[in-house]
Amino acid sequence: MGKAVREVRENQVRIADAFWSPMQEKVIDVVIPFQEKVLNDEVPGVEKSHAIENFRIAAGLSQGEFYGMVFQDSDVAKWLEGVAYSLVIKPDSELETRADKIIEIIEKAQQADGYLDTYFIIKEPEHRWQNLHECHELYCAGHMMEAAAAFYSVTGKDKLLHVVERLADHIIGRFGPEDDKEQGIPGHQEVEIGLMKLYHVTGKEKYKDMARYFLEERGKNPNYFYEEKIKRGWQHWGQYSIDRLDVRYSQAHQTIYEQKEAVGHAVRALYMYTAMADLAGTDGDERLYRACRTLWDNIVNQKMYITGGIGGNPEGEAFAGNYELPNDMAYAETCASIAMVFFAHHMLEIEMDGAYADIIEKELYNSTISGMQLDGKRYFYVNPLESEPGVSGEIFGYRHALSERPGWYACACCPPNLIRLITSLGKYCWSESDSAVYSHLMIGQKAELEKADITIRTGYPWKGEAEYLVEPKTDEEFTIAIHIPYYVDPAGKETSLTVNGEQMELHRLMKNGYAYITRKWNTGDTVVIHFPMNVRKVYANQHVREDAGCVALMRGPVVYCFEGVDNGELLQSLRIPKELNAIAHTCEKGILKGNVLLRMEGIRMVSGMELYSENPPVKEKAALTAIPYYAWANRGESQMRVWMLEE
Repeated sequence: MGKAVREVRENQVRIADAFWSPMQEKVIDVVIPFQEKVLNDEVPGVEKSHAIENFRIAAGLSQGEFYGMVFQDSDVAKWLEGVAYSLVIKPDSELETRADKIIEIIEKAQQADGYLDTYFIIKEPEHRWQNLHECHELYCAGHMMEAAAAFYSVTGKDKLLHVVERLADHIIGRFGPEDDKEQGIPGHQEVEIGLMKLYHVTGKEKYKDMARYFLEERGKNPNYFYEEKIKRGWQHWGQYSIDRLDVRYSQAHQTIYEQKEAVGHAVRALYMYTAMADLAGTDGDERLYRACRTLWDNIVNQKMYITGGIGGNPEGEAFAGNYELPNDMAYAETCASIAMVFFAHHMLEIEMDGAYADIIEKELYNSTISGMQLDGKRYFYVNPLESEPGVSGEIFGYRHALSERPGWYACACCPPNLIRLITSLGKYCWSESDSAVYSHLMIGQKAELEKADITIRTGYPWKGEAEYLVEPKTDEEFTIAIHIPYYVDPAGKETSLTVNGEQMELHRLMKNGYAYITRKWNTGDTVVIHFPMNVRKVYANQHVREDAGCVALMRGPVVYCFEGVDNGELLQSLRIPKELNAIAHTCEKGILKGNVLLRMEGIRMVSGMELYSENPPVKEKAALTAIPYYAWANRGESQMRVWMLEE
């Protein structure tokens, strides 16, 4: 086995889509400049970053003390990666020049031996590499490698690439299986992804080999982190960290081949799974792919929220047990959903299975972009599926699940992560093989592929339609395989696929979630797909105790929620009727303009003033409105629920 397809890069795709183009424009015109100012401490009233100033101090260009988290460098790296991808969408010489200047500062901050981490350069140089569990040196290195690979791929500039190659060589010189090296592993996985990207850009096997070492070393000595702290006698977070050291938290309890359940810190896990899948496909490693598939199945079938949110346990930002998916205490970190896109993308490269594309779609339209306010200036770290003012964000056990997005965070990993996801959207749309091109996402665009240029026009996710206009570059027969979302019935009466106006039997073209159309293509050939966009009621497995007796609503890939601002107080008193008649309409004004909302007749249960009564609540008719989940908390603080009781 191996990668079934070749990756299509960001610069081969130009998004032109009614849903995603405005979002990309907002990220480029508003979010990137805003976050640049935050990183430079130029935005009053938000949490101080100091991240770029840390590099200046480390480079000897400024005087001062390190400020921020031990992993503060990673915010700059993710921002640079997002900037690189944005230059494909909208070339900006001034922004590129500012990024170049930051890269020059980073280069000057790098130590003579290749080491690069501003916390230890400035604050505690004597403790370099002494606490891999807590101190994120390898995590920051991985993000810088990703930024360098992106910047080189987009601009052709190699200054940052040379910096991270020196850094990677420094890491290779220190860690490994050899007797004269330390048999260490990162506490927070990420460097494995960075090393793989460095390998793909440079072709140098040593970087891939180092990624494999870090992956396969994990779990060989489950007590490694504890022994490291005892041996070094130094902790970054103090005794608290040793007392609470849980090898499952950082997936160090077993080797990657023995792990059958997704456990521990969700982002650490998913970054590790992403690198595992990339390596499995790159090396054609069947055993490693099976390990990935086992963990994938556990996440998707037992540990994922309907929104695509990952992590039901706020203790450690972690996976909870199977089917433990509390709504108001959900962690569902934005970064975890973004990482799930990365994982799914690499799994899709190995096996053309629409189940992977369905998860990418679920994440993109729900629990990733819910992390950013519609104006692009405020962000959720945590994405709950239920929110209660006065409780959420305030009471012990719920303080992580805020009811409104803050402007910034002391731990600001999620905002720049969103930048790099949204600006690199084109890379998730297509793959190619020797005989076929695969369309994974119905997003308006023009793709410049090896076999053809293909333009997609679509009203998705609000309309169930897409038109593919083909301009072939070869006279030979080839296949265009189009992902058909899981909720579409290929044999349904309202579903159709035509090629140049000729009706095709879609269900006969289907294989693993894709419609395969094989022919000799001519310039101007057109494929048109239509399918119904009905409002669907979704029920949770009865093992999910929080959702028993409840229903959630979806339309297309979009999960809906109810807010108090539309439906009044006491959302818990509302009931969704068994015979649902929801009307979809496009919002024409306000902050939700352009979004499709759902209106329906429901029931409100009304009780008296007594705390307890032997008289049942009285039923009253109620006009209900549901909005896309990703758009909640944009109109002030109010209740919110995804799962509603059913009458």
